[in-house]
Amino acid sequence: MKKNIYLNEIYVYYKDLFTSKQQMYFEDYYLNDLSLSEIAENYNISRNAVHNQLKIVEEKVLEYEKILGLKKKKEDINALLKDRVDSDTLEKINDIL
Repeated sequence: MKKNIYLNEIYVYYKDLFTSKQQMYFEDYYLNDLSLSEIAENYNISRNAVHNQLKIVEEKVLEYEKILGLKKKKEDINALLKDRVDSDTLEKINDIL
C-alpha cells in the first residue's frame, strides 16, 4: 500500500514523460482503482499488455525520482519555508512547484 501511495505522489511530477496510453493505464489502475482485467477490457488489449505497461511506468517513475528528486526537493523547500512564510504564500509557492 505504501508503495502505491508513493508511486501516485511521484507520478504527478513525471506523468508528462509517458505516452497517453501509459498515463491512462496508470491512472485507471492507481487512481481509479480498476483491475488489470477491467483496464484490458476497456482498451481492448490483453491483461498482460496492461501489466507490462504498468511495470514500465512504475520502474521509470521510480528511476526519474531517484535521479531528479523533484518530490524530495519540493518537500525540502516546504520544510524550509513552513515557519518563515504565511500559509497563503506557501500555497502559492506550492502551486508554482
